[in-house]
Amino acid sequence: MRMDTTDAETRDRADMERLAAGHDAALNDLMERHATAVFQFLCRMLGSADDANDLAQETFARVFRARASFRANQKFTSWLYTIAANLARNHFRWRARHPTVSLEAESAVAEETLGDILPSATPAPNEQALTTERATAVRAAVSRLPDDLREAIVLCEFEERSVAEAATILETTPKAIESRLYRARQILRDRLKKWL
Repeated sequence: MRMDTTDAETRDRADMERLAAGHDAALNDLMERHATAVFQFLCRMLGSADDANDLAQETFARVFRARASFRANQKFTSWLYTIAANLARNHFRWRARHPTVSLEAESAVAEETLGDILPSATPAPNEQALTTERATAVRAAVSRLPDDLREAIVLCEFEERSVAEAATILETTPKAIESRLYRARQILRDRLKKWL
């Protein structure tokens, strides 16, 4: 059962106040509530579980280092995702100068692809093959989007963030997010017309 949004925000703010007051264990509570979601967000953004894991850890390290700069009137998850998105952008710049790993590359540990590792709803058994093929096509199409369009789609569609929250996280205007979503959907509609 999902925690009420207001209760979660209140707990996040209280934990940030405790963290700022020197109670380092409050970071554990924040990580327990948000680490998986941040990892999944970064995984979808970066296309690499290893990179996502590294940046998820760095995200919480930065939360700890910047604990005194958190303003109690801001939403913690927006602040957290802004940190993660900025780290992802920096990684995109770094990755532009270095080789990348495909979403379909096998994991050295489990001999699974990243697409197999990402959580998804389980379709009915008779639809499994079709669902897998469709999901692979969607992941490939999303991964080929320009960075700014991919960020908007991942936040609003996969992470179910509002346009306003995505704008806060990506440090832009809601109108810019709406424009990016429109362009991204047009591109995806064209690339995925076989599946529509």
